[in-house]
Amino acid sequence: MSGAAIGIICKAPLPGRSKTRLASAIGTDAASQLSACFLRDVAAAIDAVPEGLGRRGYGVYAPAGTEQIMRELLPAAFGLLLQTGADLGEVLLGSTRALLDAGHDCVLLVNGDSPTLPTRFLAQAIDALREPGDRMVLGPASDGGYYLIGLKRPHRELFCQIAWGTSTVARATCERANEIGLATTLLPEWYDIDDVETLRWLQEELAGRSHRFRAGGFAPASRAFLKDAAELNL
Repeated sequence: MSGAAIGIICKAPLPGRSKTRLASAIGTDAASQLSACFLRDVAAAIDAVPEGLGRRGYGVYAPAGTEQIMRELLPAAFGLLLQTGADLGEVLLGSTRALLDAGHDCVLLVNGDSPTLPTRFLAQAIDALREPGDRMVLGPASDGGYYLIGLKRPHRELFCQIAWGTSTVARATCERANEIGLATTLLPEWYDIDDVETLRWLQEELAGRSHRFRAGGFAPASRAFLKDAAELNL
């Protein structure tokens, strides 16, 4: 295996277990269907990365036993990697190690909740990681986390004792990289959809009314679902 691995960190979209914060507002079935749309759209963004760059997509998924669901959602060329670890840090570290051990020259891990993630950000990240020397690429998210981390080596320090789920995650990760002398390339800010507010951001972006997030991906699956879901009253 060669080239860049681009893994989507995700959970299989199951009613009652997917997008629970959003489900409280729009219902469990709608939330799981929307989660599936997000995964399709993020996978499409990965698939649109020029093949000449050298890349392969992966679904880095949980829980075990949902492989068939993931196979049906993702492009046929994508690989599957079961998540391992007790928290997000262990999942990210373990996934980075596994994909590098598979022979990839670098690894990008992206969240599965950014359906309009621009393909150009992924290409930028690969180009940056192919620069000489060890380095990290980070895509800061609007909530203080990050939507993408790219590495050439599995640096444990970047994933340990991080307050996951807080507004300090991206900043703390950059501070860790600085402490260990790891060069960092920052991508433009983007966002993920976790609740009603960020779902409205998505609707505004898809309608061309967003002043903050522009020139994102077309997100055909999410766009079609939201067009047909007027009953959500959002």
